[in-house]
Amino acid sequence: MNKMIIGIAAFLLAVSATLACGAEPVKIGMITTLSTKAGYLGEDIRDGFKLAIAMEDGKLGGVPVELLVDDDSRKPEKGRQIAERFIKKDHVRILTGIVFSNVAMAVVPKVVKQGIFYISPNAGPSRLAGKGCDPRYFNVAWQNDNLSEVVGQYVKNKGFSNVYLLAPNYPAGKDALAGFKRFYQGKVAGEVYTTLGQSDYAAELATLRAAKPDAVFFFLPGGMGINFLKQYAQAGLKETIPVFGPAFSFDERILKAVGDAAVGVINGSQWSVDLDVPANNVFVAAFIKAYGRTPTLYASQGYDDARLIGSALKAVNGDMTREDAFQAALAKADFASVRGAFSFGPNHHPIQDIYVREVVKDEQGNVTNRILSKVFTNHQDAYAPACRMQ
Repeated sequence: MNKMIIGIAAFLLAVSATLACGAEPVKIGMITTLSTKAGYLGEDIRDGFKLAIAMEDGKLGGVPVELLVDDDSRKPEKGRQIAERFIKKDHVRILTGIVFSNVAMAVVPKVVKQGIFYISPNAGPSRLAGKGCDPRYFNVAWQNDNLSEVVGQYVKNKGFSNVYLLAPNYPAGKDALAGFKRFYQGKVAGEVYTTLGQSDYAAELATLRAAKPDAVFFFLPGGMGINFLKQYAQAGLKETIPVFGPAFSFDERILKAVGDAAVGVINGSQWSVDLDVPANNVFVAAFIKAYGRTPTLYASQGYDDARLIGSALKAVNGDMTREDAFQAALAKADFASVRGAFSFGPNHHPIQDIYVREVVKDEQGNVTNRILSKVFTNHQDAYAPACRMQ
C-alpha cells in the first residue's frame, strides 16, 4: 500500500510538472507612453524589457511570457482604461511600464486593490513610497526625489548658494524639486512650475535671467528637456549660469538631439552606460546589437524590470496563484541588476548607489554621459519611514 501511495504521489508530481511546462504563457501588461514628444521614453522601457525576454527565447526566469503593450498617450484616464482592459479581458496579473507619475497615481492604487501586482520601471511618486505603499507595488527604478537629491548634495558641495529651480507642474516635478532642496538647503532664486508637455520656455528664461542665480536646476524629461536645453544655449545663458539636473533630462537620446549645448552639464543618475558592472556590460552590448542605438537609463530600467519579474516567476514556477510566494520573491530581488548592488527597502523602493555624471564628447565625437563620482552609497528614499504595509 505504501508503495502504491508513493507511486501515485510521484505520478501527480510528474503531471503537475508537465502541466506547468505546457501551461499558457504568463501575461504581462505594459502600459507606457509611446506617443507625444515623450514617446521614446516608453519605447526605451519597452525595448529594454523585450530584450530581456528575447535573451531567454521568449521566457523570463525560464517561464514563458506574453507581453501586451499599449500606449497611454501620457493621459491618466487612458492609462486607467488600458489597465482595466488588461485585467478584465486579458486576465493579466502583472502590470508594468508607466512613465509619468500622474498616470501612475491614476492606475496603481486601483489595480493593487484588485490583487494585481504592479512593478514600476520608472515613475516613483512620493505618495506610493510613503503612506500609499502597498505589498503588491514595487519600483525597480528609484523614488522620484532620488536623482534630484544627489544633485542637490553635489551642488551644495561645490559651493553654489543661489539656485533657480524649474520643473513641470505634476507629481514628479514637485518631487524632483523637493528632493533637490532636501540636500541643497541653500537660497532659492526662483521656483517655477511649467506646463507638462510645454515646448516654449522664452518667458521662463527671461525671468530666470532677471533673477541672476549662480546655477540652475531643472527637471524636464523627454522632448521638454530637448527644447529647454536648446533654448537655454541659444539665449546665451549656458556660458554664464551652469545647469544641473537629474538624468531624465540628459538621457542618451536627448543628448543626441541637443548636441554640444549639453556638454559640460552635471546630472544625477543611478545608472550610466559606462558603469563597469558585469550585468551592465552584457546589457549594453546586447541592446546596441539588437537596436543599433545606445541604451538610455529608461532602457536599463525596463531590462531590470523584466529581470526582477523573471526572478519571481522562477520562484513560483510561473504559478501566479502563489501570490504570497511571488511577492516574497519580488522583495528578495534575486537578480543581477545592471546597477550592481540592488535591494528593496521596506516600501519596495530601491536601496542603491547614486552617481553624478558629466555630459562629454567621446572619442568619436558623440555627446554622452560619463560617471564623475559616486555621491550616495546604499541610498534609501525619505518616505520609507511613513510606509506601513497592510
